[in-house]
Amino acid sequence: MVPLKKLLEAYRINHSEEVTTDEVLDFLENSGSIDENNFKGHFTGSAWVVNPFKDHVLMTHHKKLGMWLQLGGHSNGENDLFKVALREAREESGIQEIIGLSKNIFDLDIHTIPQQIDQPSHKHYDIRFLFEADPLETDIIISEESHDVDWIPLDKVLTFNSEKSINRMVQKTKLLKIGKLI
Repeated sequence: MVPLKKLLEAYRINHSEEVTTDEVLDFLENSGSIDENNFKGHFTGSAWVVNPFKDHVLMTHHKKLGMWLQLGGHSNGENDLFKVALREAREESGIQEIIGLSKNIFDLDIHTIPQQIDQPSHKHYDIRFLFEADPLETDIIISEESHDVDWIPLDKVLTFNSEKSINRMVQKTKLLKIGKLI
């Protein structure tokens, strides 16, 4: 397992979201926690799952947040966020044949989770990795955490969720398709 600090430093060299990377590194060094009971904030692992042609993305319509997102979630005690992302992708989609395309960070984001009944508002420092699955070889099983899980055409993803970080991952996926990324 490559330590998170090394993954973040490598990511900063190759990507332009320096402010976000610096803020995540600062959080890691000063108060970072993988423990989801830390309500100042904590790290999460997410999976941006593409099909082999890189023209569809597997997304979930998250029940609690009421929006379409990449698959992912809390660590539940696992320190390796790549493993967290893979576990969450499998749990949330029912697809077991998901493979990692790289153990390097694909994207990262900081976002605020609104107050829930059992927890105050807090930040997620979301570390995102790139995975692949074949929609023709797998059946989706929707977990209790989702209203729906579906393969969304890459050119339609922003109609489901137009957030800046989703747009950034769509743009990176387009670069993957032409061999300009990874």
